[in-house]
Amino acid sequence: METSQRIQKMGEPALLKYYPLVSEAQKKGKKVYFLNIGQPDIKTPVGFLDSVNCIDQEVLSYQAPEGIIELREAACDYYRRLGLDYDISDLFVTNGGSEALLFTFIGICNAGDEILTAEPLYSIYKEMAAATDVNLVGFKTYAEDGFALPDAAVIEAAITPRTRALLMTNPGNPTGKVFSKEEIEVMVKLAIKHNLYLISDEVYREFVYDSQDYLSPAQYQELNQHFILIDSISKRYSACGARIGFIVSKNKTLMNQLKKLVQMRLSVSTVDQIGAVSLLKLDGHFFDGILKEYTCRREIVYAALKEIPGVICKEPRGAFYFMAKLPIKEACHFIEWLINEFDYQGETVLLSPANDFYLNPQDGADEVRIAYVLNGEDMKKSMEILKHGLTAYAQAFPEQCK
Repeated sequence: METSQRIQKMGEPALLKYYPLVSEAQKKGKKVYFLNIGQPDIKTPVGFLDSVNCIDQEVLSYQAPEGIIELREAACDYYRRLGLDYDISDLFVTNGGSEALLFTFIGICNAGDEILTAEPLYSIYKEMAAATDVNLVGFKTYAEDGFALPDAAVIEAAITPRTRALLMTNPGNPTGKVFSKEEIEVMVKLAIKHNLYLISDEVYREFVYDSQDYLSPAQYQELNQHFILIDSISKRYSACGARIGFIVSKNKTLMNQLKKLVQMRLSVSTVDQIGAVSLLKLDGHFFDGILKEYTCRREIVYAALKEIPGVICKEPRGAFYFMAKLPIKEACHFIEWLINEFDYQGETVLLSPANDFYLNPQDGADEVRIAYVLNGEDMKKSMEILKHGLTAYAQAFPEQCK
């Protein structure tokens, strides 16, 4: 029996490819530092677990498809503290940011319609597009200039009659890019000029370094009917296992249509929603210590990368990822070799191949994404392993190096 063309178009995530190799390496006693996935090691706030443990319900029943009132109200209060005025009718609770993205793609696009976004991009966008028969169209940004947006004319040239939305990730995954006011205004103006939706994925909103002020397209009132905000508690509160996200828009027509989708899957986990209320009530100072910790991790990685000959990268200003060009030709081969053949004092690292973050798998062949989600000592060890790994790889495979 055949499977659908839709699911056949979906790619296999690098996670599925490398974890069996990692499993075998660990069985042989090799320690692996996981720098391939954005899983923070910061403790989840105790308020979440306290709220869950204190649930006094004899029956865990369905909740309203849009989400429980307490959580939606807490989310609105959180956005107001950011200067964004949303009402509970403007947002739905979703099963993580991924479901919010899936519902958005389904809700605004017909089969064959296009969504335009910067590359490198969050790899799951590709699978969302394949699953919904949407054509994802990219315009390139580059490590050498910090993944800055190209000129407005370059982006506008990629807009066609089938384009339905511009999609931005701010701060960026995998790049760590934080868009400037000028770059955001380019996207805002293009969305309005061409009557497009502007989707802003802001799950890393609090991870902004160097005393920058964070700016969201949501702050542009003229964009209200065009704007869709994608959000999640996963990274912000180190609660990836609590699948709570949000889809937010002042476009009432869109939100009324999206009700069909949230009703289709009945409801989001009651337990996770109750726990998430406490997270959204934490004040802004909750994140001060966390931001300081990630700033230190970023400095450790950047200092190490600058010392490795042939590595090209700029210091990211947001999220918790580096995209780095390595002095090799095929990052996928290098990553597999690190797991299968190499160790430094019995340890190795798992990285993400950057071609997973491009629409054309030939792009980004010499780049990797490094997630600085481990404590400082582990990040230092990981960078030392990478340094020795590149040296050993150059000796073993000189033809694979630049």
